[in-house]
Amino acid sequence: MKVLGIDIGGSAFKGAPVDTKTGRLLAERHRVEVDAPCPTAQGLAAVREIVQHFKWKGPVSIGFPGIIKGDHIRAVGNLGENWAHLNGAALFGRATGGKVRIFNDADAAGLAEMKFGAGRGQKGTVLMLTFGTGIGSALFYQGQLFPNVELGWIPWRGKPIERFASAAVRKRRDLSWAEWAKRVNLSLGAMERLLSPELIIVGGGVSKKSEKWFKYLKVRARLVPAKMLNDAGIVGAALAWEQPR
Repeated sequence: MKVLGIDIGGSAFKGAPVDTKTGRLLAERHRVEVDAPCPTAQGLAAVREIVQHFKWKGPVSIGFPGIIKGDHIRAVGNLGENWAHLNGAALFGRATGGKVRIFNDADAAGLAEMKFGAGRGQKGTVLMLTFGTGIGSALFYQGQLFPNVELGWIPWRGKPIERFASAAVRKRRDLSWAEWAKRVNLSLGAMERLLSPELIIVGGGVSKKSEKWFKYLKVRARLVPAKMLNDAGIVGAALAWEQPR
């Protein structure tokens, strides 16, 4: 099946047509920069631009950074609270003139890694984490997804732990890899105590530099960088079109 997958991030929307059987992008992805937080009108315009860029007439599936129940956005992370409590599928559908589905963005990236990447064939409990503007998470047991597990929102000193240990925090505070890894260790420790995963897959841009900071991490689980890299969100969004509703 061919689906236009769109990955919504805290600073940019990215999309490309995807062959869901192979996980291959069918064209070079198109990226649209947005403000942070992102006004609703700007976000709708960004999705419309991606659809028009590819002259796309088929299904559109979107990975959205928040808790998704059916077609509705129940809670939002870094994109902005103005998106909360909206019927996201209807909103994006009106903006593009076609049928749209939405899905949690980290769950989407996890689907891609489990089908085509580092989690392929893995049994037991698998935790996928994406480090970017925040910390996204996807949880799988025996290959089955548990949706909307927002572990980046675990409280830490009165705030979500992603505000302490995201990749954006490392850049903003100019932390060394070792300094930042100490913060990540605290996050992983809390998550391991809750879930006891056999495998932790780390995605986001920092996964491409795993040799710089994995050595500082202290976890019991096997720890591996994501294989899909920057394509995971787009491919996973496309795969999500075929997920049960």
